[in-house]
Amino acid sequence: QVLLVESGGGSVQAGGSLRLSCAASGFVYEKNCMAWFRQVHGKQREGVAGLDIDGTTTYSNSVKGRFTISKDGGNNTLYLQMNNLKPEDTAVYYCAAEPLSCFRYPADISRWPMDYWGKGTLVTIFS
Repeated sequence: QVLLVESGGGSVQAGGSLRLSCAASGFVYEKNCMAWFRQVHGKQREGVAGLDIDGTTTYSNSVKGRFTISKDGGNNTLYLQMNNLKPEDTAVYYCAAEPLSCFRYPADISRWPMDYWGKGTLVTIFS
């Protein structure tokens, strides 16, 4: 059974940093396309960062240059380092996995067809 558990959310002042973690069980990151999504209540879910099996990364324009997606295969953990946070980054953040390469996926991460999802962790940025 695949299980994804996010952690690391919290409240920080604008300009600050947070690092989200996603611990996985039931599969290995090396064989999965991974991604981070976020959602504000009442709005559509947004894909913000993706990590392919070969290490290729993809970012939405809204976070490019500020967020970094990475993984620790030894701990089977996915990370999202978020710097220079803005109030508009406030959302519930989810990690997701797909047991295929995301090589052929669209440039818009929001359209990636992920099979497995965590329950999310809340990030609140105050000005």
